[in-house]
Amino acid sequence: MPKAVKGVLVECDPSIKAIILKIDQPLHDYIVEDLDDQTLVVKEAKLPDLKQKLEEVSSRSQIPDLA
Repeated sequence: MPKAVKGVLVECDPSIKAIILKIDQPLHDYIVEDLDDQTLVVKEAKLPDLKQKLEEVSSRSQIPDLA
């Protein structure tokens, strides 16, 4: 029997989408459907966790100001 999963439509740049795909890769726990190069459907319950992981990746990749 089919099972319905609540999802959230996420539109983002292809570079951010690539990061989300990499985060999802080990367990396939976040993405419900990969729609196109800028759009994903993500499990609603996992969205806060995904946002946190994206912020962690973003903070690691930022170059500090050399002022």
